Amino acid sequence: MATDYILFVHGVNTREERETPEFADDLIEGLNKELGKNRTSNIEYIPLYWGDVNINAENRLLKQLQASPLWEDMWFKTFRERQLLQFAGDAALYISRHIGYKVVKRLKETTLARIQNPQPEDCLHLVTHSWGTVILFDVLFAGRWNDPNVPGHKDVMAIRDAIFGLAGDNKNSSQGIPLASLHTMGSPVAIFSLTNVNSDGNDSELLASADPSSHDITPRLKELLESLYKVRGNIKLPWRNYIHPGDPIAYPLKELMSSLVDRDEKYIDFEDLFTHEPKLFDFLTQPLSQTTLALLQGGDAHGSYWQSDKVVEEIASFFKKVVAREPVASKN
Repeated sequence: MATDYILFVHGVNTREERETPEFADDLIEGLNKELGKNRTSNIEYIPLYWGDVNINAENRLLKQLQASPLWEDMWFKTFRERQLLQFAGDAALYISRHIGYKVVKRLKETTLARIQNPQPEDCLHLVTHSWGTVILFDVLFAGRWNDPNVPGHKDVMAIRDAIFGLAGDNKNSSQGIPLASLHTMGSPVAIFSLTNVNSDGNDSELLASADPSSHDITPRLKELLESLYKVRGNIKLPWRNYIHPGDPIAYPLKELMSSLVDRDEKYIDFEDLFTHEPKLFDFLTQPLSQTTLALLQGGDAHGSYWQSDKVVEEIASFFKKVVAREPVASKN
C-alpha cells in the first residue's frame, strides 16, 4: 500500500503562549478519528517544530523594551509583548541569515529522514499555518538560497532535490516525492507577496524579466505546478486555504495565486474556505466584528485551525475510500 506523508509546519500562535512541539496533536487526532479504517493508504504524520529557534533573541528584545520607564504606560502592552512581537519577530528573525539557516536545518533533519527512498505511489501533503507557509514557500522556491556561499544553501538544495518538480544541486527535477495536496491555514502570504512588487506597482511576473526579488517564489512555483500537472495526468493540484473570519492574519489567496502563477486556472484546484461561518446577521457579533476589541481577540482565531472540524474534514477527504452505494432493489 502506498504511503501519504503529511508534513505540518506551524507558524506563530499569536496568543499568550507559543506553539509547543505537540502543536499538531489535535489535528492528527481529529484526522485519525475521522478516517478510522476508511483510508486509501498508509499515512505518516511529520510535524515540523521550529518555534524554539527564535525564543532567546525575542526574549532579549522584550527585556530591553520592558526596561524602558515608558513601557508601563504603553497602550496594548500585552498585545505588543505577545501577539505583535511573536509575529513580527519571527518574520524578522527568519529573514536574517543566522536564524533562517537554523529553521532550514531543522526542516531538513525532521523531514528528509522520514521520506528517503519514496516508493512510486507515495505522495507528500503540506499543511502549513501562518508564518509557516511563508517559511516553507521561501525554502522551496525563493532565489535567496541559490548562492553556494549562503549559510543553509546545501540544506535547501537537499530539500528541493527530495521533491518532484524542484531541482536542487543535482539539477534533476524528475526525481523525488510528488506533492498531492496543499493546505494553508491563517496564511499571510498575501502580505509578503508585496516583496515582489516594483515601484510602479507591477507584480512579480513583470519583475521576472528585469530584476526579480531574491524572495520571489513565483518562477519555481510555476515550474513545480507545470511538472506536477504533467505527471498527474493533467489533473490540477488541490490547494485549500482555510480562513477564520476573525483571524487578522488570514487572507483569501485564490485571486492572488491566479494572478501570480496560474492566470488560466490550469494548474491549481484552489478554494478559499471559511472554518467558521461569519454571523452576518447576528446583531450581537456584527457590531464588534470590525472593532479593536475583535482585533485583540484575533489571536484565538489565528490559533484555532489545529482544532477545526472543517480543516479535519477537508484534509481527511483526500484519504477516504469511496464507498460504492448498494443498488436499490426493484419492487417488481
